[in-house]
Amino acid sequence: MVASEVRLHLGAFSIAVAGATVFALATVASSWAVRWVTNEVIVPRFDDGHVAASAVITGAAMIIAVGLVRSVGVVVRRVWAGRTQYRVLGTLREQVVDRYQDQPYRWYRAHPTGELIAHAGVDAEAATEVLAPIPYAVGTVVLIVTSAAWMLATDVVLGLLAVALFPILILQNVFFQRRGEGPANASQERLGEVSALVHESLEAVTVIKSFGAESREAERLHERAVELRHAKVHLAKLRATFDLFLDAVPSYANVLLIVVGAARVQAGDASLGDITSFVYLFTLLVWPLRIIGFALGDLPHSLAGWDRVQGILREPPAGTAAIDLPPAALGAAVVADGVSFAYEPGRDVLRSIDLSVPAGTTVAVVGSTAAGKSTLLTVLAGLLEPDEGTVSAAAPRPALVFQEPFLFAASLRDNVDMRGDVPDADLHAALELAQVTSFLPELPHGLDTVVGERGVSLSGGQRQRVALARALVARPELLLLDDATSSLDPTTEARILVGLRDRLEGITTIAVASRPATIALADDVVYLVNGRVAAYGPHDDLYATVPSYRRLVEAYERERDTGEGDAARADAELADAALEPIGELR
Repeated sequence: MVASEVRLHLGAFSIAVAGATVFALATVASSWAVRWVTNEVIVPRFDDGHVAASAVITGAAMIIAVGLVRSVGVVVRRVWAGRTQYRVLGTLREQVVDRYQDQPYRWYRAHPTGELIAHAGVDAEAATEVLAPIPYAVGTVVLIVTSAAWMLATDVVLGLLAVALFPILILQNVFFQRRGEGPANASQERLGEVSALVHESLEAVTVIKSFGAESREAERLHERAVELRHAKVHLAKLRATFDLFLDAVPSYANVLLIVVGAARVQAGDASLGDITSFVYLFTLLVWPLRIIGFALGDLPHSLAGWDRVQGILREPPAGTAAIDLPPAALGAAVVADGVSFAYEPGRDVLRSIDLSVPAGTTVAVVGSTAAGKSTLLTVLAGLLEPDEGTVSAAAPRPALVFQEPFLFAASLRDNVDMRGDVPDADLHAALELAQVTSFLPELPHGLDTVVGERGVSLSGGQRQRVALARALVARPELLLLDDATSSLDPTTEARILVGLRDRLEGITTIAVASRPATIALADDVVYLVNGRVAAYGPHDDLYATVPSYRRLVEAYERERDTGEGDAARADAELADAALEPIGELR
């Protein structure tokens, strides 16, 4: 994992390691300086009562020089280690987002939004936490090797005693890393679950409050939070135990060095400077060894984050992110040939759709609930790739406007002109066609009014009109409206549809419709039953020859007149109609 991350920004990491190495060598040099000052300045002062000024100046100069070099090493290591960590974090996030963009619309339906945010957020952060201490850890390895060589060269017995303690510290680190891997993985998974649940609750805040489900959501979050807390506490206990032993070993090692060193000084086998420098050096080693412990302590957590991020990066695109549809036959705006589609195997939503829509016409898609209307338009737009059959269109990427429009927390202008390069004349023409200009004077800053997150400051109908203007600003050849005018009053909806037909020459509009007045404006109607095209032709012809279609339209008419929900009852009536052989429908 670490090697893969380091390769992303090897230059910055190398500079950080160089700084850590300079610090390590200067630390060993400082121990040698302490030994020299002890033997050449301090001991003579006690033994002889005086010391040469040149010795004092030399000792002071050595200590100051070594201190300056160590400081430079620390600054270089910290600055470039931080740069390495955050550059790698940025790169990982870019890779995750790029992979998200490569995935098709269908893929997003199988992945909770909160989970996707966690992969690009907390998982990427966890994966890079280990990078900052790694250069210091590398420098510490250099320090240990150099220190061992210097101590063995100075005094073999004390050197062997000190070197023998290093494997104990290393084994401690390895043991903790293995023991902590499982709890760290569990902790990261629980964190992702909590993030996903929080995101879902925030997205559904209006539903939760409308139905008084605050207690239910709080209980769901509490359960996940408790699981996360238990995982974190378990990991913290392991870390605390590890820190206890990491502190204890160097402390007892210093006591042992003093005891053995004192005996060797008394026997004349070592000098006081040797013992002082050994204890000083081992004291300096405590913090670097802790840094290695921190690095290895973070490793299980980072591995868990890395595995979750790589799980996304290793997942191949489940299709094409944005399908460029092949050209349709001359004179046709869009053609579906034997198209079938299912979100889940064995549960077809569309079944053998054969459809050819002439260019420049307006077509209404009509059907009962779950007939496949929205799925049909999404397939025709190229957002969903059919499981069987092909789709071709006059426009490589038709413009699709959804029933639930998404607006960014930006100005109205930015939401319509998303690329920022549309001439004002074209922008205002799109706004006028979408009937946005009728409510522009009501906004405090006109086109520059910030509409808030998801367009919260606008009504449902206003949001739909802004989303429609966004699709129209590029003057599409094929416009697909997935019940995109459902929140508009019939008069405004009629103005929009008539304006599209009269003012945009050659545009083809396919709209999911449930209002008789809207259906009547269409040149032709596609009537869907159970995912099949049951009938296709002018509204009057279908109304006269297809009983189930007539019942549905009449139910829509009664609903408009009475508001008693007859359309819902009509759906129940259509259960029998759905069983009629397709051949009996026109």
